[in-house]
Amino acid sequence: MKLVMVTVPDCPNAPTLERRLLKALDESGVQAAAIERRTVSDAGQAARWQMRGSPTLLIDGRDPFADPAMATGLACRMYRDEQGRLEGAPSVPALVAALRHALDGTRHQALAHTGGPDPNGVVPGSVPGSVPVWADALGRADAGRAAPVEGGLRAVHQQVLRGFAATGAAPPVAELTRVAAPYGVSVEQVLGELHAADFLRLDDDGRGAGQILAAYPFSASATRHRVQIDGGPAVFAMCAIDALGIAAMLGRDVRITSADPHDGRPVTVEVTAAGQACWSPASAVVYAGQQAACDTCPPAPAQASAPGARSAAAEVCCGYVNFFADSASARTWAEAHPQVSGQVLDQQAALQLGVAIFGPLLAETDPQ
Repeated sequence: MKLVMVTVPDCPNAPTLERRLLKALDESGVQAAAIERRTVSDAGQAARWQMRGSPTLLIDGRDPFADPAMATGLACRMYRDEQGRLEGAPSVPALVAALRHALDGTRHQALAHTGGPDPNGVVPGSVPGSVPVWADALGRADAGRAAPVEGGLRAVHQQVLRGFAATGAAPPVAELTRVAAPYGVSVEQVLGELHAADFLRLDDDGRGAGQILAAYPFSASATRHRVQIDGGPAVFAMCAIDALGIAAMLGRDVRITSADPHDGRPVTVEVTAAGQACWSPASAVVYAGQQAACDTCPPAPAQASAPGARSAAAEVCCGYVNFFADSASARTWAEAHPQVSGQVLDQQAALQLGVAIFGPLLAETDPQ
């Protein structure tokens, strides 16, 4: 049996995958050659090695955890364990099952949906595997939301996020100009590139240093999702998943207030920096959806350093990722909007998705 680990350089989850894989080999009794390691650094290599995020495991050339519709890319990859928690590597039991079924030469049934959706249509967060494909736009088409370091992109992006967190609004252009200066690039160029790759949205289609309309998870204008930061300002989030990720990104408690789009019932979520959440009503869920296509907005061009961006999330999905008072209300809303595809998430799955997407953004600092 040939085992290949495919990762980006310095992937923080590669050691976890290797450790669990060695344990799974021991527990499964499967004999395999030495684990081969492949490091990829661009979109072309990711496609050639079928890397749908880092780390990816190939067993005899096949990714047993892959959703075929999920794009290849350089983003961090997330997997669900048996309790529905998002982790950076498959669990040992999932790896054992994958190895045994690969050895048998049969289709890998152990990674199928073990329980199916509950009678209310809620996806219960108990399915091993990758973040579902409908989350594609939320996570920048599988390319992640942490801007590349090169050319001052990450430094300026992080300064924008810090500005929203401190004041509820984007920082002034003069402040961003100061941050961009050490890289020998203009702030207009950096903001244009960040807009093109959908890290933020400008009001002038990305030309020049236009007004910043949004920097996921933050919106410069009022939305359905108001987030009060403990010891800080009230901000608006682009969508429900964005709102749920703010506490982890800032390391501060938040209180989210929103409303059910179907019937207007209020929904509140108190999220701690440690990742605990209290939902009201207790039946609240999140519907995570996106348009099948966006005919009125051009696709966001992909950069070589940040491949895979499609139409901006602000246009194709942010308006369709909302809190609902219960799953019945979410289903009723979804049935009335057939142009939107998506799924109802339970509270745990929604929170973990927000943490996975936005938690690392300010922790990954620019080394310059």
